[in-house]
This record gives sequence, structure tokens and C-alpha cells, in this order.
Amino acid sequence: MVNKIRTTHVGSLPRTKELLEANLERSAGTISDEKFHEILERSVADVVKRQVDLGVDIINEGEYGHITSGAVDYGAWWNYSFTRLGGLTMTDKDRWEIGDKIRSEPGKIRLSSMKDRRDRALFSEAYNDPDSGIFTGRKKVANPEFTGPVTYIGQEQVEADVKLLADALPADTEGFVAALSPGAAARLPNKYYEEESELVRACGEALSVEYKAITDAGLTVQFDAPDLAEAWDSVVPEPTVKDFQAFLHERIEILNESIKDIPREQTRLHICWGSWHGPHVTDIPFEDIIDEILQAKVGGFSFEGASPRHAHEWRVWKDHTLPEGTVIYPGVVSHSTNAVEHPRLVADRIIQFAELVGPENVIASTDCGLGGRLHHQIAWAKLESLVEGAEIATKELF
Repeated sequence: MVNKIRTTHVGSLPRTKELLEANLERSAGTISDEKFHEILERSVADVVKRQVDLGVDIINEGEYGHITSGAVDYGAWWNYSFTRLGGLTMTDKDRWEIGDKIRSEPGKIRLSSMKDRRDRALFSEAYNDPDSGIFTGRKKVANPEFTGPVTYIGQEQVEADVKLLADALPADTEGFVAALSPGAAARLPNKYYEEESELVRACGEALSVEYKAITDAGLTVQFDAPDLAEAWDSVVPEPTVKDFQAFLHERIEILNESIKDIPREQTRLHICWGSWHGPHVTDIPFEDIIDEILQAKVGGFSFEGASPRHAHEWRVWKDHTLPEGTVIYPGVVSHSTNAVEHPRLVADRIIQFAELVGPENVIASTDCGLGGRLHHQIAWAKLESLVEGAEIATKELF
């Protein structure tokens, strides 16, 4: 029986200086596999212990096994898939430099390039100013494209992720590992499949191997699916909500098919509107997509609830009922601001959700991953405030 507000986070946590340097050396081929794994294993043990010591209830390995380009990296959650999916050919193009202008038509949504996003068009001066704070400190990352049939080739890597967490996890402590959703994995130039839906389906079939490897180890798998919200801004011209809902419906069906053989209670779905520090004025409202999101056959739903653009949307739960046996993981601290939320504010946010869906169905979380987006001191201070706020809310709700 639940007798407290439990806590977790979305996945990515700040890497240590030693691990960041090891990642760079690994990319350059100047560190042995043995040496890298030694540093990785030690780093995971430390980050797990730090979460436990803070009082976080459901923890992970910080996504440390997902290679990163540096302390500021908004795409490590996605980039890790480049070495786990077959059918990809690497290019020298960074995703934010690809300027292809792909246009949608009524009834047929096609995602345009990252550079062609509607938010970027509205705030082109800010996006192109290296000192604006949107991309400050971010390094360019080469992206591949799909040139052949998608397969899964990351068995050894996901087994390593699982083992690292399992070995460091204290007894009777819940753990999770984040993995890319089929739709998010398909967000690369497609030079092979005739239809985008074929590519998404192929990604689902391939990634089902990764999902099952995580749950077979007794861990929860989190599906990172920003394509279910963030993709709205990549549709040019702006589509009708009805067309976008149909786009989501197909992607949710593919996700459901890819997870049909794993326990629902070991799954959770994370949606967000993009983790870079942009204005986000062209984000789709949560109320326009929540009905489709709730069709996902998962055990819980993770979403932004603290960002300046979406904190007001706790109200959607006044008019929507959680599927039986599921929970929500609302973000109550944000990845998009350096200000550390006061524990009282965190508690107030938790209580807002708890009063609508029941406190036993609320697990307090972050809006998105904190690693790669915030300075490590600030990120850990936010997690501390998250735990303290949950303790305040627990006293007032139970």
C-alpha cells in the first residue's frame, strides 16, 4: 500500500568530469574498452549511491552508458541509438544544420528538419545568436540517415546498461532504464523506406529487443517519446489538431505492438516538448494530445508539469481519467531554468495533481533529463528540492 509521494526523475543525470573526458576519448578512439568500462562502472555506482542518499525512490544509472558529446548535450537520449540500430549510414551533418524544407499536406503529416521548425522561424535571431542561451555550449554531433532495413545490433550495449544498474542497485530498490520510442528513433533522414510509417514500424520491431532486455532484468523501461508532443513544431505548415492526433494514433499503435510481450507495470512513457532552451511558443497544448497519449498501454505517464510553458496544464486532469492501474509522473522541477524550485512550490505542484488523480497515483519527477541541460550543482540541488517537496506533500496528503 502506498503511504507516501514517491520520487523519480526522467533519466539523464550530469556526468562527472572523469566520465565526460572518457566519453571524448572513446569517440576519438584513444581509450581502451577496459579502461572506459572501469570508469563507467565506478561512475554508475557513484550516481546510484547519490540518488539513494538523496532519498529518490525510483532510480537509474544516469544514462551514463549513453555516450555524450559533452557537459551540454540535448541529444544524448537520442544519439545513443546510432550505434544500436542497423540500417544507418553516418554523415557529417549536425541535426540543427540540416535545412531541408519538408512540407506537409492535409491528411498527410511529414516532419521537416530541425532547422525548419516553426519556433525557430519565429525566433530566428535568438536561435542563430550563439550567446542567446538556446544552444550555448552545445557541440555539433554528426547524425546518420536510414539507408537500409532497420535491425537491432545493440544487444551487448543494453545488457551492459542493465548490468551496470542491477549491480549498483540496493536490494528492494526500484530501478528504470530509458530507451528510445519507435517514433523518436525514426526522426532521422529516411533514404530507404517508401513510407514514414514503415520506418517507424521497423524501429518498433527492432527496439522491442531493447525493451524486453530491460524488463527481463526486473527493471522498468521508460520510453522517451518527445515525438508525441515536440514533433508538432516540426510540421510545416501548422497542421490541424485532428491530423496531428491521427499521426499520434499510428505511433501509439506501433509502440503498443512493440511492447505487447512485456509487463505493463514495468513500463512508463515520457513525453515532452523538447529539452533545448527555446521559447516554445509553438508547442501544442497538452489537452490537444492527451486522449491519444492515454491510449498507450503503459504503466505510467511522464510529462512536463513545471516548465514555464506547460506548468498550467495540470488542469487537464480535471477532465481526463487515468486508465486503471496506471500512475502519472508529473514534472515538478524543470530542466529549462537555473532557478532551483522551492520545496514548498514543489509540494504545491504535487498536491495539485494528487487532488485530481489521487496521491497514490502520483510519483513526483522532473520535466525532462537534467544531465546535459543544467550545471551539475544546479541539477542535484533540484533533485534535493524534489525530494524535500515530496516529503512536505506526503505529510499533507497521507
